[in-house]
Amino acid sequence: MTTGAGDHSIVTRGLTKRFRGGQVAVDDLHLSVPRGSVFGFLGPNGSGKTTTIRMLLGLVTPTGGAWELLGAPMPGGIPAALPRVGALVEGPAFYPYLSGEANLRRYDAADPAADPRTASRRIALALERVGLSAAARKRYRAYSLGMRQRLAIAAALLGPRELLVLDEPTNGLDPQGTREVRALVKEIAADGTTVFVSSHLLAEVEQMCTHLGVMRTGRLVAQGSLAELRELNAGETAVVRVETPDTAEAASVLAGLGLAGVRTGDGEAGAELGAVAPERITAALVAAGVAVRGLAVRRPSLEDVFVGLTGEGFDVDG
Repeated sequence: MTTGAGDHSIVTRGLTKRFRGGQVAVDDLHLSVPRGSVFGFLGPNGSGKTTTIRMLLGLVTPTGGAWELLGAPMPGGIPAALPRVGALVEGPAFYPYLSGEANLRRYDAADPAADPRTASRRIALALERVGLSAAARKRYRAYSLGMRQRLAIAAALLGPRELLVLDEPTNGLDPQGTREVRALVKEIAADGTTVFVSSHLLAEVEQMCTHLGVMRTGRLVAQGSLAELRELNAGETAVVRVETPDTAEAASVLAGLGLAGVRTGDGEAGAELGAVAPERITAALVAAGVAVRGLAVRRPSLEDVFVGLTGEGFDVDG
């Protein structure tokens, strides 16, 4: 594991947390989060994600192991590192009868590292960054779920941040709110900030993250870039399925193209895709006079990887 401060925003070595009674929430965690990445910290509920985040931010004392934030050894480096880290852990908490802007003023006033002389400018910039400038004076209780989550992210961005830690940022949001937060995370990362996103929603993580770490019952079972994790499916192959009333003829065409595993079913013929391009299969079927009602290619997915690693599926709905 590379641990150079210039390469990683988060590094852990054997990070462990045991609670009273012997319960192990996080077990021997070796994590590396590249600088500039959108790192998805993925796992079922109860897998140790939030406990890990609390340890990283100094909110919970580890039982064992060591960690670094932005190159600073922790916990001694907390005064130097945390002012450069923004965090949203377990949902936002705001005063419902105050406006978004007024709530941010109270957040900023509570930060001993914040300069009160620049508060107005920084609050306006944070609201603009999350797309809430027009709603700055609207009461928080009138905000939609997506707006509330964006305001929480704005609170985490009141100062210059090199690392943004988000714990389940789309939890409980409707599809529109989910899209808003997803787009915001991508924009923040495009500005050079490392974003560490904890989630149990596979679809969300896959759409916005460049790197992933997969947790199961307190242990990290895999980590790497999306491409590296997809390579874990190297032993599997894509499958092509043809919906047609002419199943026998379709199967003959697939076999003639050299596809392996040709089979037929009720209104369907299929085979392993191999190296044959789907468009070549379509052209061959049409040329043979096969009535094609539909053609689909299923490739091994990250969900297949995770099921293989953890023995269970993840929530895939956004």
